[in-house]
Amino acid sequence: MNLDFGQITPYIPFMLEGIWVTLKFVAVALVVGFILGTVLALFKISHIKPLNWFATAYTSIFRGTPLILQLMTFYFAIPQLTGYDISPFLSAVLAFGLNSAAYISEIIRAGIQAVDRGQTEAAMALGVPYRQMMKDIILPQAMKNILPALMNEVITLTKESALVSTISVLDLMRRAQVVGADIYRNFEPLLFVGLIYWIMVFGLSTIGRMIERRLKVSDQS
Repeated sequence: MNLDFGQITPYIPFMLEGIWVTLKFVAVALVVGFILGTVLALFKISHIKPLNWFATAYTSIFRGTPLILQLMTFYFAIPQLTGYDISPFLSAVLAFGLNSAAYISEIIRAGIQAVDRGQTEAAMALGVPYRQMMKDIILPQAMKNILPALMNEVITLTKESALVSTISVLDLMRRAQVVGADIYRNFEPLLFVGLIYWIMVFGLSTIGRMIERRLKVSDQS
């Protein structure tokens, strides 16, 4: 085995900068996905049929097509159709945020439906408006149920974020490719950023397990 990590040493600061780019992109995409996912989840449980149909169709499209296809579509189709020269970063945020919303909407919908129906019936009997009931009673309880599943979505999004390298976003993966092209050795930089991805995912997984343990303790108390 012929490995020479000495050649990538001068490039380590350059590759480490990709951590910030990756985390920033994942954080923004998650905010977009969570906000839109919450709206879609409320559409899915609404008694208004057009809202049901829209949310169901949205989820079917974004869960039924490859994420990389959605990414490429935003990056290439928007300039072609609108003339707007969209940046790679914005394309990535839109594609990942809208895709994540489809999955998060299912997580939140399941969490809402897991809340005891008696809570809803009691609020309605007391004349609590639907919006206030959702905001103050149902959603806070649903969030407690769905936190572990949301952490899994965060982990998945962090790993899949490497796809943005295909549209030249200078994330961890793209920086490893740049270094590999510069030194004509690809395995070492890929192995290095692979370790960084593993550390990030391991950290998120540990946080997820801590949250689950605390939730179990609170449920038992």
